[in-house]
Amino acid sequence: MDRIQIRGGAKLNGTIQISGAKNAALPLMIASLLTEQTLTLENLPRLADVNQLVRILGNHGVDYSIDGKRRAEEANAGQTAHLTARSIVDTTAPYELVSKMRASFWVIAPLLARMGEARVSLPGGCAIGTRPVDLLLMVLERLGAKVTIDAGYVVATTPNGFIGAEVEFPKVTVGGTHTALMAAATAHGTSVIRNAAREPEVKDLADCLNKMGARIHGAGTSTIEVTGVARLNGARHSVLPDRIEAGTYATAVAMTGGDVLLEGVRPDLLQEALDALTAAGATITSDNSGVRVRRNGAGISAVDVATAPFPGFATDLQAQFMALMTRAKGVSRIKETIFENRFMHVQELARLGAHIKLEGDTAIVEGVKELRGAPVMATDLRASVSLVIAALAAEGETTVNRVYHLDRGFENLEQKLGACGADITRISG
Repeated sequence: MDRIQIRGGAKLNGTIQISGAKNAALPLMIASLLTEQTLTLENLPRLADVNQLVRILGNHGVDYSIDGKRRAEEANAGQTAHLTARSIVDTTAPYELVSKMRASFWVIAPLLARMGEARVSLPGGCAIGTRPVDLLLMVLERLGAKVTIDAGYVVATTPNGFIGAEVEFPKVTVGGTHTALMAAATAHGTSVIRNAAREPEVKDLADCLNKMGARIHGAGTSTIEVTGVARLNGARHSVLPDRIEAGTYATAVAMTGGDVLLEGVRPDLLQEALDALTAAGATITSDNSGVRVRRNGAGISAVDVATAPFPGFATDLQAQFMALMTRAKGVSRIKETIFENRFMHVQELARLGAHIKLEGDTAIVEGVKELRGAPVMATDLRASVSLVIAALAAEGETTVNRVYHLDRGFENLEQKLGACGADITRISG
């Protein structure tokens, strides 16, 4: 099993190209099931989750090809993939595939829309809370599906196709909103989605579906209206830049010091995080090429944050920001409002010398003068990269184990950090 070794103390200087967003790429790939024609996705990141979803979609009959498989010249440039679901050969998504990645459960909506039936295993993924699928199933039932649970599988049919309806979520759910968009796109009649997720990845899916012929209005706001169409066509769409990757590297620069240009970043996608980093002592500027992050000489100030749905502070950046606060002057409070079990990185940060106390949904972080390298273990995708950020500023050597979590969401992490001066090496086996 691979691990990463980091010798801390080096400032980061240079340029990092931000990849396409994992959280946008996965629902976009799943949307290929909605049409017989080819969906071409540009700026698709090279990630373990993308590869896993390719296998899942292939199980349903999706043909997948990539332009320019050689990576030598543009190793950090996104790939262009073509997905074609001319015919659906299997409407079952088996446990051995779905259990490895939670987002793969979303195939249920396009399978029902296209074939009128689906049998999909209950999902797996990171162990960061229960994250039930009840709101996703509520969407399907509200739009006319008949749903039962049988031996760990959701079995659903749409005997009359999806029927337009009003869907109001009791709480914001990105997965539920993705499901509603894909189900309503070809439903009979008009659907109105209330308390919809406003995340950029939701709007990116809606934009792509509209290119495919859907009639979606209001994506990016809390109320979305979808007028169903008879069929969707192929399209070409570029995956938006990954705001979580951008926020992660911005936090790493704030932690280590230095000066890094994050190319391709849209600051409007992570303004709350950039504001928090500015308050912590980083200097952040933006132009047409991206976002530049600097911290030279100034210490790190303690900043309180609370996670919230977009446009608030992203839960997927909480662990990274906590790593930064371990070196801040003073005490910070980090409140997690999205997932009930997303503090598993705390005990691993403590192994590096961090002082963190948990009180319910809040972590109280008392900054220390130095962290010291130690063996640590990644527990989930975002927690794993928080350990990398801490290790970059720690005295001595840190070994991060179970880095397959990192490979799920960060493309070429060691190469990108190493090119900016980090002493970081992957050890295979």
